[in-house]
Amino acid sequence: MRIIHLYITRSFLVTFGMAMFLLSFGLVGAKMVKVFEYLSRGVPVSIVGTLLLYLLPVVLTLAIPWAMLVSVMLVFGRLSADSEITAMRACGISILQIISPLLLIAMLLSGICLFLQSDLGPRLLGQSRWLVKDVAENQPLALLEPGRPFDFNGTYIYIDDRVGENEIRDIQIYRMDKNREHIQQDITAGRGWVLVDKKRQVLTIKLENCTVISYGNDDAELSGQVARTFSKELSFSLNFGDELNSYEVMNKIKYMSFKELFAHFRIFRRQHLDTTSIEVELNQRIALALAPFAFILLGLPLAIRTSRRETSVGLFLSVILMGVYFLTIIISDSLTNHPHLYPQYLLWIPVVGYHIAGLILLFRLARH
Repeated sequence: MRIIHLYITRSFLVTFGMAMFLLSFGLVGAKMVKVFEYLSRGVPVSIVGTLLLYLLPVVLTLAIPWAMLVSVMLVFGRLSADSEITAMRACGISILQIISPLLLIAMLLSGICLFLQSDLGPRLLGQSRWLVKDVAENQPLALLEPGRPFDFNGTYIYIDDRVGENEIRDIQIYRMDKNREHIQQDITAGRGWVLVDKKRQVLTIKLENCTVISYGNDDAELSGQVARTFSKELSFSLNFGDELNSYEVMNKIKYMSFKELFAHFRIFRRQHLDTTSIEVELNQRIALALAPFAFILLGLPLAIRTSRRETSVGLFLSVILMGVYFLTIIISDSLTNHPHLYPQYLLWIPVVGYHIAGLILLFRLARH
């Protein structure tokens, strides 16, 4: 019996390790576009690497359940196709004895996911937001991304290209009124430079050969009452420190630990405030942590019953099961503004359904 357990465990762990590597690489790859953008904008490699490490727990909470399901489908699909499951049962070994090592592994992985969801993941995700803010303070030029407008407290700056550290090309700047409803100035220039005073947290933009269109009132653009001027040189300063200080970093519940969420839940209850969003977040984290155990309960009997050699069958079933599970949780998360639909309870439908279906299939499989 020990030999069989070692054989199954070794086969599963090897497949699980490869699946974890590929899935983690794929999920991190979705963030690599942003990483390359940071690097191209002068952000140090060490900071970018730290940012990826902060995002790793979030990646693992998705990769672990999926790798668990893929590994179960592939390993037990092969064992069933090679009639090894049939041979074990012919020797008097029950299904529960065969899968018992994997049930223990699933419980361990669920515990790891719960830890990542309850404490480490939210804490590091919140620190990643602080890291981005620190980057903006120490590398303010990184805020000016070519091809994407940036809002400096009502002043929208768009650049088409950057040359070196300070030179910018094809600049368009819109200065809005206090209510940000109407344009006061439209400034265009083909070339300019950006100077940074980190001590004062002031960013100075110097433009060359620029055109300035000024609107005298809110209806000036419609009535044609505009003033066009040409300036050989024009400079103005922006306080990026005020912009960053107004940026709230830790104001989202997804950055809170379990203890903080429970504390907010009690406070909201005492003040008779809506707690749906907090309840959804709490239930969602627990549901995601239970995903490895749910997937192994349902994946094992399906893999054994499939009994085909093609790995594409196991991969296809794992994608379907994974998609249904996480799609339901995502839909429930989007319904936080509709408390009458009870989204905090709707997300438990796939969790309970997968566990019940898996237990029923395993019971039927054990009886045959």
